[in-house]
Amino acid sequence: DDAWRHHANCTDLDPALFFPEGQGGAAVPEAAKAACAACPVRTDCLDFALTNGIKAGYWGGTSQRQRRQIRSARRRAAA
Repeated sequence: DDAWRHHANCTDLDPALFFPEGQGGAAVPEAAKAACAACPVRTDCLDFALTNGIKAGYWGGTSQRQRRQIRSARRRAAA
């Protein structure tokens, strides 16, 4: 269920803020960080990205690199 998306702060923002060209784990624009920091569905967004293996973009307040670290930590904890 992705009903959470309708409540996201990013709904009316330019997607390029969250998917900058050539991101490759680099820092994401401050505007994206600010939108996510105050977002009421930040946790749902992050869970969606992690569950679906989304690698590109800024989701739930995390960069590609941060999500990779979360997935690795979860795998280690499960082992």
